[in-house]
Amino acid sequence: DQYVRDGIRLAVGMGRKSALAGLWWGGGKGVIAYSSDDDIVGEKRKEMLLAYGEFLTSLRGCYVAAEDAGIHVEDIDIVYSRSRYVTCISPELGGSGNPSVPTALGIACGMEGALDACNMGTLEGKSVAIQGVGNVGDPLITFLLERNVSSIVASEYNPTRLKQMQEKYSDYPNVAIIATGEDPNAILYEDVDIVSPCAYGGILNETTVPRIKAKIVCGAANNQLLNPKTDYGMTEKNIIYCPDFVVNRMGIVTCANEHAGRAGSPMEDPLIAKHFGREDSNSVFNIIQTVIKNAKYDKVSTAQAADQMANKLASELHPIFGHRSQDIIKSLIKDKWAN
Repeated sequence: DQYVRDGIRLAVGMGRKSALAGLWWGGGKGVIAYSSDDDIVGEKRKEMLLAYGEFLTSLRGCYVAAEDAGIHVEDIDIVYSRSRYVTCISPELGGSGNPSVPTALGIACGMEGALDACNMGTLEGKSVAIQGVGNVGDPLITFLLERNVSSIVASEYNPTRLKQMQEKYSDYPNVAIIATGEDPNAILYEDVDIVSPCAYGGILNETTVPRIKAKIVCGAANNQLLNPKTDYGMTEKNIIYCPDFVVNRMGIVTCANEHAGRAGSPMEDPLIAKHFGREDSNSVFNIIQTVIKNAKYDKVSTAQAADQMANKLASELHPIFGHRSQDIIKSLIKDKWAN
């Protein structure tokens, strides 16, 4: 049941990301269930991924998979050998590869948009705390340094990764990479301008929010609100929460545009780069500003404002392939796919 609940919630988030990003993609999420104690490596892992590829093919294209937590580009390439309904394959095979770097830049753009909307200036001189220095947290540090933040403190629970990141940023006196302590959410309580959850979901709840001192919460982790129906008092505390599906969209943006070919790297391609700018109405910067303004005008939380915007946009039919996924699903039912 937990896998199903998580999958459905993540699928809703993907649909909302697509809608707010101006993409004609719906929402879906694939879940591969296995115990964390399982040794899924080598041939065993390959067999699992091949089976998943065959499963995707059987769905006839109503769902297109991509890289996500626990899955890497090399895994996606294996899945691709059994199904064309997959994205984020390696550049060597014509794909866009790991979308983590564009995702990190999108988070930085979200921070800039939130700061600007609150008349707090730019990222220059700001202090940031990051939870998790993984595939997104690491490049996010680089983008923040390029924008001249005053200080960065980031926590990491994986000992090997922790050592790697400490060595990588050892020459930066304004960057501290620390080990995650007994309370994995302690990093959220740092006295900084912005906290950025980039590890796991459910970290914004009745226990953590009262201890947050930052004025802005903006990170890459999915499903940051433990209960999506409440922001746990952040609005009352004048904390600006940037809903994750608004600012961490660049994974789905990169993957969704693979079919259109590549015009240079993802950071250079106009189809991708427009999301980092200020001119396109659907850019990360502009959308988070609209969410914040709507929330203030309607006297609701930013999470509610973003949900309302996304739900409205998601209700618009694809101009060419409206209800295509429903047609495919009906055909699967008719042909007794589940049997």
